[in-house]
Amino acid sequence: MEAAESYTGSEQQLEVRVQERATQEMQDVLSRCLPLFYRRAHWHLGNAADAEDAVQDALLSAYKHLDQFKGQAQMSTWLTAIVTNSARMQLRRRLRQVHLSLDDRFEEEEGNPLAERLAHQGPSPEDECQNSELHGRLMQFVSQLSPPLREAFHLRALSGLTTSEAAHILRVPDGTVKARLARARAKLKRLMQRG
Repeated sequence: MEAAESYTGSEQQLEVRVQERATQEMQDVLSRCLPLFYRRAHWHLGNAADAEDAVQDALLSAYKHLDQFKGQAQMSTWLTAIVTNSARMQLRRRLRQVHLSLDDRFEEEEGNPLAERLAHQGPSPEDECQNSELHGRLMQFVSQLSPPLREAFHLRALSGLTTSEAAHILRVPDGTVKARLARARAKLKRLMQRG
């Protein structure tokens, strides 16, 4: 029984050593042949960006399936075949994709080119950043309000509740909510002018 366990253990160690050796061999081949792989993929695909994607996909696939390398050919030959197949697969995917120019005008849509119709209509990243900073400063000032004023301001101005909904939640009359909201806004205005 112990002999079988030691045999299984030594077999696993052998597999680990073989895997480590294959990984080291792959790294050696990559250090020598990576430019060749890029040129091969570029030859098939015709542009550098797609070639880089194909080589990256190929090398990831090769690393995942390194146990399938049997050593019947050189590692560089095996990797070149994988890169070539990856480039061809990408070329096939490209042929199925529809490409439209963003500058073209379409018959059914006279006027604006596609790029203008796809333009984001929301705030720019700069506006979003500025709004975020402003919101952060506002929240600092809101934290300086007394609890009754802060609750009224939060429910009405930040949460968007109606005066009667805020009054119901706070269990106070509508007029009290209006008064607290007015005092909160006045205090916030003073705090913001100072800050």
